[in-house]
Amino acid sequence: MRDSQELFEDVDDVLRRLRPFLNRDGGDAELVQVKDGVAKLKFLGACNGCPSTTITLKAGIERAIFEEVDGIHEVVQVF
Repeated sequence: MRDSQELFEDVDDVLRRLRPFLNRDGGDAELVQVKDGVAKLKFLGACNGCPSTTITLKAGIERAIFEEVDGIHEVVQVF
């Protein structure tokens, strides 16, 4: 099993590739923690408080992470 630091780096790499799409709308996301297969993200800028963040998180970010990073089973938003 991969350790949390390796998973963090892999998830952060996926997030770095998605970041331009968030930035285009004035937002951003920061990976806060990866623990026990759960990646915790914090939305920043225009994404913070946006009603579309749930869709962005689940249909965009989470899907990309699941496709590319084995060992992550959930992506959640933290505030």
